[in-house]
Amino acid sequence: MKDIGRPSARQLLIATAVLMLLIGGTTVPGLFSFDNITQMLRQISVTGIIALGVTFVVIAGRLDLTVGSLLSLCAVVAITLHDEISPIAAVTVPIIIGLVVGCINGFLVAILRLNSLIATLGMLSVLQAVALVWTSGQNALIDRPEATWFAVIGRGYLLDVPIPVLIFLLIAALTAVLLGMTRFGREVFSVGGNEIASRFSSIAARQVLFTCYVISGTLTGMAAIVFSSRVMAAQNNSGSGLELQVLSAVILGGTSLAGGDGGIGRTIIGVVLLGFIQNALLLIGLPYYVQWLVSWVVIIGVVWTDVASRRGRVLA
Repeated sequence: MKDIGRPSARQLLIATAVLMLLIGGTTVPGLFSFDNITQMLRQISVTGIIALGVTFVVIAGRLDLTVGSLLSLCAVVAITLHDEISPIAAVTVPIIIGLVVGCINGFLVAILRLNSLIATLGMLSVLQAVALVWTSGQNALIDRPEATWFAVIGRGYLLDVPIPVLIFLLIAALTAVLLGMTRFGREVFSVGGNEIASRFSSIAARQVLFTCYVISGTLTGMAAIVFSSRVMAAQNNSGSGLELQVLSAVILGGTSLAGGDGGIGRTIIGVVLLGFIQNALLLIGLPYYVQWLVSWVVIIGVVWTDVASRRGRVLA
């Protein structure tokens, strides 16, 4: 009965979000216009790329709270290196930083067996400090944003489709194949579902967890490049609070915080739904901080739905 109840509970939550969208489409002028949809998709591409990586970590039964601070660090590094060295350095170094941070997180959680919440929360503070030291508290700006090919990554179009959206879709396709059609993907689900049983099934659980964090860190570095190219500037707190939006999108799509259940397609749905809801709030004219309240409501609602469906009743 639990297996039957769980999908219906998630479907009910997504149906509620879709209903909110339909109501918004009839009450908010221009919400579903082509220009607004294009701009909305461009904006959520950064969150979406990060969410794809975090999906691996959550399915494996862990958390990654470093993505916001990691994006801040990678973004200020990219902007700084663009003028001081070259645009090539601005593209390659953030990916390397994301890879290294992913390895450190993986080492702390998978090898040292630290609690993922505590380990990544500590790394979050470290990354914030490094970003602050790197910038000395100053904004990082590209001197001549109109004269560099770096702008094409975040501001360009291909056949009237924003390049950030194409990058997001390409990474989504690759991660969908990795998670859904490879042995590694099956091992991620196994570790998240029952880590002890997976070890008895000759699955290298530590290696799987380590790789999930490497994927999350690397994709965050890539997202930072897209962000930097679109904004052409960065601050030491550019990604502040982004981990909340990413986690909201992942679990809104139906990936369980308990691990062992989820998917790339679900994450894409969650990212798009949350993006439309936040966009509608802005078009209505509500303050930006209302988005954080919506994210909180989404997290509480999805976690409550997931727990209720697992235990078979709404209240304990």
